Amino acid sequence: MSDVRIGTSGWNYPSGSGTWNGIFYPAQPRRAGRNRNKFNELRFYAEHFDTVEINSTFYRVPTAATARSWAARTPANFEFSLKLYQKFTHPKMFEKATGGDASDLGQKDVDEFRAALDPIAGAGKLGALLAQFPASFKNDAESRAYLEILLQHFRDYRVAVELRHSSWSDQTAGTLQLLGEHGAAWVQIDEPKFTQSIRQSLDTDVRTFYYLRLHGRNAAQWWTHDKSEDRYNYLYSAEELKPFAEAAKAASKKVEKAYLYANNHFSAKSVANAAILKHEVGQELPGEYPREFLVRYPDLEGIVKELPFTLLDTPS
Repeated sequence: MSDVRIGTSGWNYPSGSGTWNGIFYPAQPRRAGRNRNKFNELRFYAEHFDTVEINSTFYRVPTAATARSWAARTPANFEFSLKLYQKFTHPKMFEKATGGDASDLGQKDVDEFRAALDPIAGAGKLGALLAQFPASFKNDAESRAYLEILLQHFRDYRVAVELRHSSWSDQTAGTLQLLGEHGAAWVQIDEPKFTQSIRQSLDTDVRTFYYLRLHGRNAAQWWTHDKSEDRYNYLYSAEELKPFAEAAKAASKKVEKAYLYANNHFSAKSVANAAILKHEVGQELPGEYPREFLVRYPDLEGIVKELPFTLLDTPS
């Protein structure tokens, strides 16, 4: 049986309608003064889950100090999976956001990102790298060549590749061959399906490691929404989660590692679904959850432990 790790995509959602504050993170009293203690979200999160997927690395390459801080605030057996910087997978988005030129992508960019990983890898806490490509990334000769180069650059790490366009699943054998030659995992994704969306079976197609992401099924707000967080405003029912739990159990018999991340983060719905998934695969549910969380997600009553009091500020 492999090491199955279940967590959420991100841990810090401090604002907006879908904030986690006061839901998963206990409401904190306000304290005046520059040196007031700050509630440590990552430390609290790591009391409940043994892995997290970091999305902020898509928007900026973290400093070594930041990476060391992440490693220092988590237990020895905790693992981080990090999304590759947008310059590697979304060149147009990179150029729009930064004003830079994505065509100059080279070894310097690779080395910079690898250096950012060193504190986490050195602590033995690096899970996988997530190369998430946009729906416009189609299966053609140019894309395949680029993907092969990217996998070669990061060959020293577990790399999970998220492909969204149906052309990749239309030629499943070729896609699997390309990924398999580099030991990369083909990310299994659950999201609203449209005409050109990729089609997958949840099977463990690559024998290295397994990687599953649950984005929610909010089709109505997937492309049209007031705020980007609205896209992820979806709560999976216990019945909808059963196939993913079964997929994790099946994968655990075939690969060394399996990672499952819930990305439906609006109002900590990903936390609720990740906790249910842990329960469904027979894992313990450590940590304590605020009363407000259990009121919102009553399916977890009797499954998780309730925080017995209002948690006061915890030093960073």
